[in-house]
Amino acid sequence: MKESIQHIKSSFSELLHYCKEEQFKGYDPYDGLNSRFFQSLPFIPKSRFCRLVWIQFFKRSPLNFRKWVGIEPEHNPKALGLFLSAYCVMYKREMKPEQMEKILLFIQLLEQLESKGYSGACWGYHFDWESRAFFQPKFTPTIVASSFIANAILDAYEITGDKKLLSKARSTCDFIQKDLNRTRFNDNEFAFSYSPLDKSIVYNASLLGAKLLARVYAQTGEQHLLDDASAVVTYCCNQQKADGSWSYGTLPFHQWIDNFHTGYNLECLSDYTKFSGDERFLPFIKKGFDYYIHHFFTEEGIAKYYNKSIYPIDIHAPAQLMITLEKLGLLNEHRALLDKVLQWTIVHMQDKKGYFYYQIGKRYRSKIPYMRWSQAWMLLTFVKYLDYAIPNGDCFTLQTAHS
Repeated sequence: MKESIQHIKSSFSELLHYCKEEQFKGYDPYDGLNSRFFQSLPFIPKSRFCRLVWIQFFKRSPLNFRKWVGIEPEHNPKALGLFLSAYCVMYKREMKPEQMEKILLFIQLLEQLESKGYSGACWGYHFDWESRAFFQPKFTPTIVASSFIANAILDAYEITGDKKLLSKARSTCDFIQKDLNRTRFNDNEFAFSYSPLDKSIVYNASLLGAKLLARVYAQTGEQHLLDDASAVVTYCCNQQKADGSWSYGTLPFHQWIDNFHTGYNLECLSDYTKFSGDERFLPFIKKGFDYYIHHFFTEEGIAKYYNKSIYPIDIHAPAQLMITLEKLGLLNEHRALLDKVLQWTIVHMQDKKGYFYYQIGKRYRSKIPYMRWSQAWMLLTFVKYLDYAIPNGDCFTLQTAHS
């Protein structure tokens, strides 16, 4: 057990050093449309088909052509939110000035990257995003990015007591309630859209919004926040399948069942229960977790992507396990699996430079160092793991050869 912890601590140190060296900037799986070369082409950037093909090429290619077509590493708002949450965990434990400096830096950067012109604080991604469901221009705010960032700001508020941070997170609730579209099913059930520009229903996205509304409700006592959160949770739980699983969303091409979005659903339901005091949905959490833990992890410690397929092995899946277990209070019960999954991931998916690979496929390995998708999630997972696994002493001192 001690050797496992030390191995994970060393891996964390290498990753943190890498992120610092890169100034927390990096590439993203979906940043292909930031290409200066692509934008310079006549007519083609206006074609939805061409945008979709271009972005999917860069997402799926195991080779990184970004620097050759004018795509620069940049700060991603959601990644900054994840880093902010990670540093809040570190500061709670060690209270080192350098950790607080990073917390304040991330807050400053997030204020600079905030999307303007909406009812409250909100964030999107730093690239145009073409998908089968919709097109999102650069920095179009989404419920997912905004919820993660607002929750990170609340993490910082709990450390600093700065009321401006609570106010900022509270204003994100205004964005969610006033700017997002709603698909209403009856007086007690509805779903939020992914962004103000679409009407798609994605279960984890709506639940992330409900989680934030419930968390802010726990601070402010505003009943309308809880009422909306309850209506969303009721709808999403009623969409749970008989075996405990959820598809990604309602569109015909959103019918897959995957690892980390299932984890999102479970952590959101758990947090909703915690912040609201409403225990009606505990049976849905139990059934969902039973499905999650028995369908997405192999005996050797591989975190599967889909319920019926291991490949591609995606770094997001092992990262989510730690967070799901923590939120549901099941770390002790599933510690052996967690250690096995993290050890397998370190051995097979961490580069000697410290960063983590994106995916392992049947016939390829994508070693591109995505900052949001890979590094930010693994750093948050590691700090939560070490804070849990090392009850006393120094958790986060860098142990790399560079320090």
